[in-house]
Parts: sequence; C-alpha cells; structure tokens
Amino acid sequence: MVQELSLSIEMLLVMGLLTLTVILFAFELLRVDVAAICMMVLLGLTTLLPGIEPVISSNELFSGFSSNAVISVIAVMIIGAGLDKTGLMGQLANLILQKGGKTEQRIIPLISCTVALISSFMQNIGAAALFLPVVSRISARTQIPISRLLMPMGFCAILGGTVTMIGSSPLILLNDLLISSNKMLPESQQMDTFGLFSVTPIGLALVVAGVVYFVLAGRFVLPANSASTSNRTSRAADYFENLYGLKGELVEIRVTDDSPQVGMSIHQVEDSTANTPVMLALYSGDVVKIPPDRDELIWLNTHLGLMGDRQKIEQYCAENHWEVLGEPDRFADVLNAQHGGIAEIVIPPGSSLIGQRIGDIKPRRNFGTNILQIYRTENIIRGNFRNQQLQAGDTLVVHASWKDLKALTRNRDVVVATDVKYEDLRTNKVKEAAFFFALGLLMFLITDSLSISLLTGAMGMVLSGVLTMDEAYAAVSWQTVFLLASLIPMGIAVDQSGTAAWIAQEILALVGEVPNWVLQIVIALLATFFTLVMSNIGATVLLVPLAVNIAVAVNADPALFAMTVAISTSNSFLIPTHQVNALLMGPGGYQVADFMRAGGVMTLLFLVVSLLMLNLVM
Repeated sequence: MVQELSLSIEMLLVMGLLTLTVILFAFELLRVDVAAICMMVLLGLTTLLPGIEPVISSNELFSGFSSNAVISVIAVMIIGAGLDKTGLMGQLANLILQKGGKTEQRIIPLISCTVALISSFMQNIGAAALFLPVVSRISARTQIPISRLLMPMGFCAILGGTVTMIGSSPLILLNDLLISSNKMLPESQQMDTFGLFSVTPIGLALVVAGVVYFVLAGRFVLPANSASTSNRTSRAADYFENLYGLKGELVEIRVTDDSPQVGMSIHQVEDSTANTPVMLALYSGDVVKIPPDRDELIWLNTHLGLMGDRQKIEQYCAENHWEVLGEPDRFADVLNAQHGGIAEIVIPPGSSLIGQRIGDIKPRRNFGTNILQIYRTENIIRGNFRNQQLQAGDTLVVHASWKDLKALTRNRDVVVATDVKYEDLRTNKVKEAAFFFALGLLMFLITDSLSISLLTGAMGMVLSGVLTMDEAYAAVSWQTVFLLASLIPMGIAVDQSGTAAWIAQEILALVGEVPNWVLQIVIALLATFFTLVMSNIGATVLLVPLAVNIAVAVNADPALFAMTVAISTSNSFLIPTHQVNALLMGPGGYQVADFMRAGGVMTLLFLVVSLLMLNLVM
C-alpha cells in the first residue's frame, strides 16, 4: 500500500512559488522571461532560509543553462537560420506559388502541409514568419482574403511542431524532464527517452486533421475580413499609394507579331506615348532583367512586367496588340516583398548628379532603379523622365531590388530615405547547409544524443560559412533560452520536494476510482488550459512531474502521461496567446472572436486526435 503523503513546509513553499509563477504568466505582470528569472532567484533564496530543508541544491539551481534541452533549442534555431540564409526555404515557398492555383481548397493544403513540414525541423514561429510574405503574395494574386489563408498556415505551423522531437520546445525539453523524474522512481518504473521520430505518427495525424478541418469547414469558420485585404501590402506600400497614387499592381504581357513596338527600345516605347505603363521587368531569350535597361530591345514574344492600374494597362495592350497573360510567374520576384519594392531616393545638396539629365545618368543600368515619379517641391512629375535635369531636394520614387538599394546607401550622391532591410542570401552554400542539417539528424538517430547532434550541425554551418558566428548569435531567441533555462529548476523543485506527488495524490482522491484514460483526458485538459494562460514551456515543466506521479499512483505508463503533457501544450488555438497566433493577428486583421470560433473546434479536434493516437502508437 502506498504511504499517504503529508503536506510539508517545503511543499507549501514550492506551491506558493508555483502559484506566483502562474499569476505572473497569466496576467502578464512581468515579461515572461523576466518572470521566469525572478522565480529562479526566489527559488534560490529559499535555500538560504534557516530551519527549512532546501527544495533544490545549489548545483541544480542553474542547471537549466547547461541542460541538453536548452543547448538543443539554441542549435535548432541556428540550423533553421542557416537553412533560411541559403534561400532554401524561400525556394520551397516559391514552388507553392507556382503550384497553388487560385482556389482555397488547393492553396490551403499546399501552404499548410509545407509549413508543417518545415515547422517539424525548426521553431514554428520561424516557419510562420518565413511564410507570412508568401501568403501575402498568394492572397494578392488570387484575391483570396489573407485572413482565410493565414490562420490555417499558423495553426499548421503549431501542429507541425508535434511531428518530430525537435519540432517544439516542450518536446525538446521532455527527455530531460523524464531523466529528472527517473531519479524519483524505482528502477522497475524508469522511463526510456524518446527518439527523433517517436512522435511522428501522432504529429502527422494532427496535421492531416488540421488540413482536412480547414478544407471542409474553412468557409464556415474562417473570417473574410475586409481589413485583412488592406493588409496585403506593407505599411510602406500604403504610404506610397496614399502619397503618389502608386498601387504597385503587376501585369505580365507578351509582345505579339502585330505590335508596332517590335524592334523598338524600351525608351523609344516610353517616349512614343504619354500613357505607357511603367516597365519593371523584361523576359527575353530565357533571361529575366529587373529592371530592364532603357536601351533593351523589344522583340516578338518578349514578356514585359508592367505596373499600374490594370484597366489602363489592358486598354494600352489592346491598342498596341500586346497580349495580357495570366499569372506573372516569370516576374514573381518583382512582387516579392523580400526581393524588392518601392523606395524614395533624395538628391542632397552637393550631389554630383545635380544638373544632369536622367537619360545621361542611366539609373536602370547604373543603379538598378526604375523611376516611377519625381517629387519636386509641390509638383509631381510623371511620364517621360529622360530629359529631366535633377535638382537638389528632388525625391525620386523608384522601384528596385533591396540589394541594389542597399548598394545605393553607400553612394554619397543620393540619400535612400526608405528603410532597406536587405539580407544577402548565400545561395552558393545550399549544399553545405543541407549536409550539416542532415548530419545533425543522422547523428541523433545513431547516437540518441540530441544536444551533441544538433550542435554539431549548427557549428558545421558556422565553420562551412553558411552563417557567421555573429549571425548564429543573432538567430537565437535569447528570451526563449532564458525562459526555458530559468523554469527547469522550478520543475526539479516541484518533483524533488514531493509537491508533484502530493498534488497527484489529491487529484486522485478528488476524482475517485476512474479508468486511466479519464485521468489522461484530465491531464490533457490541464495542459491545454495552462498553455493558454502561460508559456507552453512553463506548462510542460510544471505538469510533466505531476503527470508522471499520477501515472505511477494508478499503475499507468508514466511515459505516456508525460508525452500527453508535451503534446497537449501545443493545443493553443482558442486565444492568440501562442507566439505564432500573436504574429498573425495584425496582418490577418483578426479579432479574439475569430480565434475562438475557428480555434474552439480545432482545440476539441486536437484533443480527440492526439489522445486516440497516443494510445494507439505508444
């Protein structure tokens, strides 16, 4: 017969700290990482109180910073940044643009499954951030409100974190918590740690359930916010549209054999009529030029990317026998906010360009910029810029790649007034990034040492030049690291002080004699609730010891109950407290009610599928 535990002063102390932690997280009285560090400090101070048995040793108080889980999370972030730096993820995103079509039923599965796949090997917030501009482009091209695409993408990014043991912080942390709990268990009840793909069947079932849910019920639960449509463009794009009337819509056309412009140069075409659309890109001879040089010749079957009002473009094309094509596939990068956009360039006093004709400067050829308008004092100059002489204070509204604009920031003859966020992708390092990513996963499968394996892959990316060490440091979310490292000792104290065992004892007394599957449901509901009011890391640290003690008390599988916690802490769809949901709330124009409507059904579906799969697989 199991001896009944009595409540001790040490347990009361730990429960007090535990309650304070939940309050700080739930009501956001402090930033989550600050709250976690404060609780670690308070936990350390309790060891100095006279007459009270320390609930944690001084050696274990800071053990979180050297734990396998924290090192693994750091390594995963660096590996994810390395894959992104090579443009590998961007290429995958562009593939969706080509295959997606124009219907929700086809686009949502493609986006959702791809994001889930990426999220299974990198932090889900990184996967969601990577696909945010991609979804924005797809929305703009298909006229599907972005609010109907972002939520499925975000939810599946969260679900994708359950596909592998490195997909989310709770799953990375789980093995360390199992090892810690084993110290309090007899040898016959010791738990084995999980392998990389131990959770894969469960995660895949959750992803499939999420995709099917949005395909079948999306038209009923997803909002079609008019506000979200306006969010398809960035604030900068809105600024240029409001000030200059530039909408930035791109249309791809083909020059036919009936066109009078065949054989003419671009500047000849632009000078021939006042209503010629802005030519942003040219495709001829299997070469895309963005922007094309003004002396570039237009031939039969040349493709042009024109920007402006679509109705006016179609009218111009009809007059000149240019064929308006469907999707601008060849010029997709022009609409890619990661590639380029509209910017302002100011001519400062003392610039050597003052007094020179734009036709002589050749801005397309020399600077990679396509002038759309010139803002001079109170006048806006449109149309033919070739003979315009630049003056001090002129503001040139241009379209260019961020790479060319970044180069212009070093030119003292101009001032780039728009914030340029250009990141030079190392596309020549794709093979190295893929190799070290695969090496890290292979080592984990062979050695079962997650932290060493992933850190090998991360350092391989640094040594091979995929990332610099400074870029590796910048890729790490130190807030997540300190949150995780500071909460680990709290979990140890809850377990070693007997607090988890006492709470488990009281819960069992409260629910009475019930089947083990009922207790598993209770644990899943507790984890779901805790992850809505505090971080999923905190919920995992606090509930895994409790779940293990409940399982031991009723002779159930403690590893199954622990995994139930780690999986259920991803069930964060009801309100936008998860990082991914918070990221998408603004761009999607969502309200809390939108998450409660779509996320309420998703929460129930998650519980049903995860519990069924947990009992089938484990």
